[in-house]
Amino acid sequence: MRRLMLKCALAAAAVALTPSVHGQTYRAEYKLSTVLPNSYPWGRAGDRWAELVKQKTNGRINIKMYPGTSLVGGDQTKEFSALRQGVIDLAIGSTINWSPQVRQLNLFSLPFLMPDYKAIDALTHGDVGRQVFGILDKAGVVPLAWGENGFRELSNSKGVIATPADMKGKKFRVVGSPIFIDTFTALGANPTQMSFADAQPALSTGAVDGQENPLSVFVAAKMWTLNQKFLTLWGYTADPLIFVVNREAWESWTPADREAVRQAAIEAGKDNVADARKGIAGNDTAALKQIEAQGVTVTRLTAEQRKAFQAAAKPVYDKWAAQIGADLVKAAETAVARR
Repeated sequence: MRRLMLKCALAAAAVALTPSVHGQTYRAEYKLSTVLPNSYPWGRAGDRWAELVKQKTNGRINIKMYPGTSLVGGDQTKEFSALRQGVIDLAIGSTINWSPQVRQLNLFSLPFLMPDYKAIDALTHGDVGRQVFGILDKAGVVPLAWGENGFRELSNSKGVIATPADMKGKKFRVVGSPIFIDTFTALGANPTQMSFADAQPALSTGAVDGQENPLSVFVAAKMWTLNQKFLTLWGYTADPLIFVVNREAWESWTPADREAVRQAAIEAGKDNVADARKGIAGNDTAALKQIEAQGVTVTRLTAEQRKAFQAAAKPVYDKWAAQIGADLVKAAETAVARR
């Protein structure tokens, strides 16, 4: 019996590992975590990264995507810790979801810091982005490239929201980061934290009145079928994505394969940004037209209306700027001003 058990163990090990490459032992599969599946730009970015890595490494590195943060039981806020611990090998993660472990990532959630896409690009592809990558590296992971989930817009089932007063008493689902609780509370709303999976039935039954998410998510999830008949374009915060690898997995690959994985991430990240902005940015408004065709009332804030929300959220901005770090916030403000 003992001999049989030993044979089984050796057979399992042979399946789990691929032949060594220049002395490096590769696993048969590496686990990639994302929040959303490939019906969304976020999930499609995961598929694209895995495809490019397989191509560029000639099949030596095979990646399987696990959407819905299923590797951590669906708890988005635990993803970064699991990545550091090696439960997850690779991830395309949200700065929001990782901010409980890396406080500087709250930078991108400061209300009304980034007024447009040029501002996002100025941060992620400039000195601020490099500083953030340095912070993540010190936190124990290997950051490779930027992607994008998009500006987070506001929807609800009750009526038009054009002023902070219109939010009073309304119950909104927000993501699991304290800065979002603070922001919505400051604006007079009643925020409640829940996962995106839990939010959908809650919206459908009216347990919560509204939510905030990028338009690509609004369209893919068909939010209008979940009583979300009023949409406000306020661009109060944006949600960059980061392509990251667990350090132990990274160091197990040859230098050439590491570079292949990096280049694959950069390429997939560029594709993801284009995908996330399709139908939304610039002169391409196809997504908005699709939303309005479903009977959704779309409110586009004027500059003055936006300033009213910004003023109401200013105490939250100041509180969190101090926690994020004055130097990093100042660098971000300067980059946005110079865009």
